[in-house]
Amino acid sequence: MGAGPEPFDRDVELNEGYRYTTNAPLSSRLANERLTDATLELVSLAGRTLIDVGCGDGTYTSELARRGSPSEVVGIDPSPGAVAVAARRYPDLRFEVGDAAWLEATAERFDIAVARGVLHHADDPARLVHAIARVAHTVVVIEPNGWNPVLKLIERASSYHRAHGERSWRSSVIDGWLREAGFVPATRMYAGLVPFFFPAPAARLLKALEPVVESAGPLGRAALAVYAVRAARVES
Repeated sequence: MGAGPEPFDRDVELNEGYRYTTNAPLSSRLANERLTDATLELVSLAGRTLIDVGCGDGTYTSELARRGSPSEVVGIDPSPGAVAVAARRYPDLRFEVGDAAWLEATAERFDIAVARGVLHHADDPARLVHAIARVAHTVVVIEPNGWNPVLKLIERASSYHRAHGERSWRSSVIDGWLREAGFVPATRMYAGLVPFFFPAPAARLLKALEPVVESAGPLGRAALAVYAVRAARVES
């Protein structure tokens, strides 16, 4: 089961944003920058409509809008507190309180959906992927890398990870959800070597090693932080 919006609302109350975005340590900034880079490596947003599913406090939504130049941006998230922060910080973008049910009901359609670190917080990830397929032709999914054994240990040992429902699946599980929803996985990558909330000196070292590990192919897969995949919907 996912953690639901409650722990994220508490983060917003205590920190006026999420811990890994607001007053974030160097390691979190480096880790998140790599995820934004990976998104833009997988898909071009220029001139296209975008929905950011699980937009949180809007930090990444804003980065995609600034760097990707989409024609329209909508961010949705089930946490009312996070959406309120996002709307206040980025008034030029549109944010809505929304989840799978919102996607299942809306008449809106988008060229691209980004689901960054959101499936593992959903009570029913397969349902959420189906809902995304209803509104978007192309999706980029970024999720914790279930092939990484260290990540599996952190998920069990870290109180933050337990409280926030952090978990990971192997790529085959995520690809299966995409196919069941009518998407065809097209481009895949494993990326990121810097953990969140890590000492700065070690984070700098891992960042320097990151390109080497990412270029190692299957040999480096188990050390990397996330699985990222771009998939397109099969048109009937």
